[in-house]
Amino acid sequence: MSQIHPTAIVSNRATIDDTAVIGPYCIIGDDVSIGAHTVLHRHVVVTKNTRIGQHNQIYQFASIGEDCQDLKYAGEETWLEIGDYNTIREACSFHRGTAQDKGLTKIGSHNLFMVNTHIAHDCLIGNHNILANNVGVAGHVQIGDYTVIGGNSGIHQFCRIDDYSLVGGASLILKDVAAFTMVSGNPANAHGLNLEGMRRKGWSKQTINILRQAYKVIFRSGLTTKQAIVQLEEELLPQEPMVALLIASLTQSKRGVVR
Repeated sequence: MSQIHPTAIVSNRATIDDTAVIGPYCIIGDDVSIGAHTVLHRHVVVTKNTRIGQHNQIYQFASIGEDCQDLKYAGEETWLEIGDYNTIREACSFHRGTAQDKGLTKIGSHNLFMVNTHIAHDCLIGNHNILANNVGVAGHVQIGDYTVIGGNSGIHQFCRIDDYSLVGGASLILKDVAAFTMVSGNPANAHGLNLEGMRRKGWSKQTINILRQAYKVIFRSGLTTKQAIVQLEEELLPQEPMVALLIASLTQSKRGVVR
């Protein structure tokens, strides 16, 4: 049997793994599934239509799978999916998707969401990200892998935050953040590469130096985006495969990148 505290309220339409822990005063709604070894510590609400994977830790007053705040939402069946090994701290709020998009908000694995993080409808969040206290992520935002978003930052709807980037605290993101870049400010500007993050991951000096060259081509050379892409593909991509992530940031951006 699952370890469900007697004060918890659990729908008979919920599916709880036998090894999951549902703490005091939690509320689990209809069509919720909770995977192996996931722990809801206390006072957690999982509203409905939410799939939670394995080995997650969810802390008090988190609101998971609630109706979104989009005024177009009219009660359609939409979903929230959460992967494995995430830590979701106190008072976080994750909303389900909308029918106007794909009806799904999706969270990957191995993420840390610090106190009062908000993930709005239809967001797609990757893996190994850190979102600090009071980060607000608006609807339809995509966040890649291994990003860090500083506390009290706000991400505008439809923006992309690409892999290995860093957003400084109290920043306002109105455009896409290219892979590897470090941005901050209100509105945010680019301030170089996330070099410390690269060093901590043990990347070679050669890889870091080539990415530095790529950054200069994009942000400091005065080239147009098309010209920069051509130079990256011809000169630097053959030397370092990671340059492909920067090229993808440019080619896939619909809002333009933070510069």
